[in-house]
Formats: sequence, C-alpha cells, structure tokens
Amino acid sequence: MSLYADPPDWAFVTLGELMRWPLPYQDGFADRCLVRAMALAARGRVLAVSGLQNVRAGYDPFILALNHSTRTEALLVPAVLTLHRGGRLIHFMADWNFRLIPGIGLLYRRAGALTVTAKPARPRVLDVLRPLYRSSGSVLDEARACLRRGRSVGIFVEGTVNRDPERLLPGRRSAALLSLETGVPIVPVGIRFPHAPPGRPIGDREAMEVRIGPPLLPRERLDHPSPAALRAWHATVMGEIARLSGKHWSPDGPDDRRAITTAPAPALPPPSFGGSP
Repeated sequence: MSLYADPPDWAFVTLGELMRWPLPYQDGFADRCLVRAMALAARGRVLAVSGLQNVRAGYDPFILALNHSTRTEALLVPAVLTLHRGGRLIHFMADWNFRLIPGIGLLYRRAGALTVTAKPARPRVLDVLRPLYRSSGSVLDEARACLRRGRSVGIFVEGTVNRDPERLLPGRRSAALLSLETGVPIVPVGIRFPHAPPGRPIGDREAMEVRIGPPLLPRERLDHPSPAALRAWHATVMGEIARLSGKHWSPDGPDDRRAITTAPAPALPPPSFGGSP
C-alpha cells in the first residue's frame, strides 16, 4: 500500500510509517525533518483523524475552517495534515504574538503562516515589535493571493481560544467571505476532546480527535457579498463545524465581529477537485 496515495486514518500510523512517510512537496532535508518532528509530537495527543480524503493535495485550493479550543492544536493539527498531504502546506492564519516565542516563530515561518497583527501583545510593551510582522496588505489580501496561486488556507474561525466544552463562539466571517469572493470551497473541521472532564474548561494537555467534513461549495462566486449572503454562508459553515466538534453554535454573542476586506477579490479560475496540484 502507498502511504501517500491512500493514507490510513491517523490512529493507525506507526512510528516506522511516520519516519518513512513520503514528503514530495518538501524539498529541503531540514524542512522534512521538521514536519516529521512535529508529527511525532502529535502522536499520543492527536488520537484520531477522520476524513483525510477531503484534504488531499490534489484538492487544493480550499479553505480549512476549524474550531479552536487549545493553544496546542494550532501546532499539532497542521503538522498531522501536512504529513498526510505529502508535505504540501496549508497556510494557516496565526496571531503575531506567537512568532515572538523562540522555536514557535521558526515553525510558523517555515510553515508559511499568514500573520494576523490585530491583537495587542502580552505584555503590552512588546507592541513596539508589531510593525516588524505587519505586511503591506491585510491578512485577507495574503489569503486571497494564496488561493489565487492554488494554495490552501487554514482559519481557526472562532478567532481565539474557546475552552467551553459545549458551545462554539459565534465566530468571525473571514472564511465565509473568502469563499464567497473566490468561489473556493470550505472544508469544515471539528476538533473534539473525548477524555476531557465534562463541564470543565478544556485544557491544553487534553488529547484530541479531528473530524474533517466534506467540502462545502458556495452556490456562486460574489465579488461583493451582501451582508445577508455572508451571514447565511457563515451560518452554514459554523453549523457543520458544530456538528463535527460535538458542540452547539448560535450566531448571537459578544464575539460576533465581521471580517473586514480592504480590496475586491481578484478573479480566480474555477477550483479543481482532482488530479495533481
């Protein structure tokens, strides 16, 4: 059996399989070692991944939309997906604060993360460094450029760590906006924590399961989506993430902030759902 052509569920990956996993999309030896090291760190923490057929490299570009319950999943889940995609990256939006952490900054840089500079630093004195991580355009402009080049983008749509074991935050509409503007499908992902104590906040050390749903394709591409169209598409996406994560979702809440776009979306060719990227 070819591990790359027909990947098994993550629960059945052995140490030997991980170390010899083909990574044709990673040219450098150091980067291949980094992918394997991070995937190795995920063993025992990421208990199972289902739906891997929905994120194969030949299906790029797509927008991966995930819930966000812990800080560790932002490192471990991308590593597992990168391994299963033969080293083909998904460019995740990531808060600039984490790039200040030695080691984490290197991982984000090598993973081609799209840096979000909206949040202040902790402690605030580090805000003097924020301009060093701010690009000339918005993070949505960078995401559009990735999609235009046929590269997939990942977004933790809740916008912040949400440790509530039962409810999702209303979420930000960036994924829905990008999907409507470009016609690119959204692949919903639910992250569950089967061993977390019920009724208590989810901790960073909890083991997780990842459930990847089938792609959600918008009915039409809209250069300038109306508020109603954006709201409806966002609700569809969040409903699927709620189902996959085993949580409840409501559009009402204090974190119901709209995505902001600075320029019309560039034209994209129709997305391809098969063949080589």
